[in-house]
Amino acid sequence: MNTFLQRVHHLDTLAFLWVHVTKRFQYRRSVRFISATGDGPVYLCIALALALLEPGAGATFFWAGIIAYSFDVSLYLLLKNLIKRDRPAVKISSYQAFITPSDQFSFPSGHTAAAFLFACLVLNFYPAFALPCFLWASAVGISRVLLGVHYPTDLVAGALLGSLCAFWGIYLHGLIVALH
Repeated sequence: MNTFLQRVHHLDTLAFLWVHVTKRFQYRRSVRFISATGDGPVYLCIALALALLEPGAGATFFWAGIIAYSFDVSLYLLLKNLIKRDRPAVKISSYQAFITPSDQFSFPSGHTAAAFLFACLVLNFYPAFALPCFLWASAVGISRVLLGVHYPTDLVAGALLGSLCAFWGIYLHGLIVALH
């Protein structure tokens, strides 16, 4: 690891420890719930409901989302397995996360990527609901640090990944529709 990345990781670890050492967090159950709202089935249920209830924008939201999530999951898995950044509980001795993560590595945060992808889709198709969605997406990301399974920069990378994939999915869906 080069000096710059070592410095970033050091600052990331300090920020993570500051959150967990100085903040006696009493709302773990609420944070777990917020994190769970960022699980995959939630997005599919909402997108399917929109597609059924609103055949125009809802169906476009659904198909652009399918394209975007396909890129998101592929890139997320590629980055996780290329970078192989251990989760905080592995790197920090005597620390134990509050939940069991779904995979071994922490960078980028998949929950945060998916939440920001969803928020960007909402921004594009239902702009009146964008602000609450971005606040929720941020809460999902923060919950992952509070639960001890991610460092802060994992969230930043996840938010960027999800946002880029959302706009790429919207763009590609538009191209596909234009070609037909």
